[in-house]
Amino acid sequence: MASRNRPLSPHLQVYKPQITSTLSILHRISGVALAFGALLLANWVISATYGADAFATAQGLLGSWFGRLVMFGMTLALFYHLGNGIRHLAWDMGKGFSLPQVRASGLFVLVFTGAMTIITWIAAYSAAGGN
Repeated sequence: MASRNRPLSPHLQVYKPQITSTLSILHRISGVALAFGALLLANWVISATYGADAFATAQGLLGSWFGRLVMFGMTLALFYHLGNGIRHLAWDMGKGFSLPQVRASGLFVLVFTGAMTIITWIAAYSAAGGN
């Protein structure tokens, strides 16, 4: 039996990235990021039960430039995962499988993610008094 010189399964060297594959990978990454973000949020809430000093430390971390960057990323992940999850629900109902619909819904998810993230951060910044 002769040996075949071909990959055993499809991989990134065989297929060029498409919007569906890229958004699928991003959906999984955003889900993992949200899991870590839930731990971060739980740490922030739990720190309040340990007293003012512990909460001030947690608040200081989240209020730093790095903490705000992480929270911005979490906001992006949240809205992306929400938008793409709704897209998947439509697919579960058998809607939107044609190639033009798949591309349009993918672009819509990206626009929704960007718009909702910016709106949320503008609203949060205004509510905080411009800090």
